Amino acid sequence: MKKLSIFNKNTIDEDTQDIYTDIGYNIEKFEDKNIHSNMDKRYQLTEFFEIIRDIISNDTVKQMKNFRQHCNTSCYQHCMQVAYYTYIACKKMKLDYVSATRAAMVHDLFLYDWRKKYRNIELPGLHAFVHPQIALKNANELFKLNEIEKDVIAKHMWPVTFGLPKYRESYIVTVMDKYSACLETYRYMKDKLSKKTFYRYAYIFLSMIFFRIV
Repeated sequence: MKKLSIFNKNTIDEDTQDIYTDIGYNIEKFEDKNIHSNMDKRYQLTEFFEIIRDIISNDTVKQMKNFRQHCNTSCYQHCMQVAYYTYIACKKMKLDYVSATRAAMVHDLFLYDWRKKYRNIELPGLHAFVHPQIALKNANELFKLNEIEKDVIAKHMWPVTFGLPKYRESYIVTVMDKYSACLETYRYMKDKLSKKTFYRYAYIFLSMIFFRIV
């Protein structure tokens, strides 16, 4: 069946890490049989990438691709996933989805490997507690942030950090950040287990038990 060609490839950066994330990977594979939902998805992704276009085009932000966040996921990929989930949730809830999405894209702009044995900088405290302020400082030097964006970046580790978020958008990002971290860890473990015969069968067995319980 002929594909619907309403999406302009020049709309977003052709860098594979910008487009071919878990979010955007199938953007050019939608078929006419689901034309209405596919059109919505295409326009949705177009708007999402337009919101963060200047951010993902920034050379400093691109450096996040060089640092791992959770398991084998880069900081860049993690931030993009959190940003997309934030965009969807905030738009449905009629919140300031533009500010929330932009802030989510740089919420982990700390630019170092947080694993202690690979760390090449001295931190003033534990990574979990200090990296939001480091990310805020870095983002503030690159972009003009509004109050929501500042709060999102500074408070995204709540309740691990003690500062209570001021805005509903900030709460959304904290939830999406933790959801994405769990999802990335799950996918990593699933991939690891599936590559070993014994663990592959154990995984299948445990999955069957899990879905029976659920």
